[in-house]
Amino acid sequence: MVRRKKHNVMVATGRAVISVKKSLKREQIVNYLLFFSSWLLQRGNQKFSKYAIAIIAVVWFSTAVCFFIALRSQSWLWLISIFNSIQVCMTVIKYFPQAFMNFLRKSTDGFSIGGVLLDFSGGVFNYSQMAVQSIDQGSWVNFYGNIGKVLISLVTIFYDSILMLQHYVLYPEKKGTSKNSEEIK
Repeated sequence: MVRRKKHNVMVATGRAVISVKKSLKREQIVNYLLFFSSWLLQRGNQKFSKYAIAIIAVVWFSTAVCFFIALRSQSWLWLISIFNSIQVCMTVIKYFPQAFMNFLRKSTDGFSIGGVLLDFSGGVFNYSQMAVQSIDQGSWVNFYGNIGKVLISLVTIFYDSILMLQHYVLYPEKKGTSKNSEEIK
């Protein structure tokens, strides 16, 4: 077990290693593939925005600086918490443009709700797991000891709720006007 200095939160070493491994393996690899494929498959006037390039540069620079600080001081849990903070910021950046564009267009045409429903269920189950563990342990340390996990769950639930509200209530697809329904007939 590894003990954090300030909060007295016990973290199983295996759990920390699995968390880093899953994070690096699943999300990072997919993000790298998407990044490089979008870079290679640029067409016409499609290019990365200056904002996207700036965000990528800031994240990579911050990650490198924090890694070398953690390497020198052996503060690996601190580094994981920094990565959690970066992941929370990237989650907000991931959801906001879609919600904003749906609002501007007053439509969700071309938007796939399937991934949002899966993300929403993942956020709810993640938060539920922390609540059940906290009740079982008689302590709410799961919430304030892993603020990154809590924030990712809450941000995901918040934005997915907005996207579902937009898709099903505010801008529902008009019956008979779907491109897919015309193609099926």
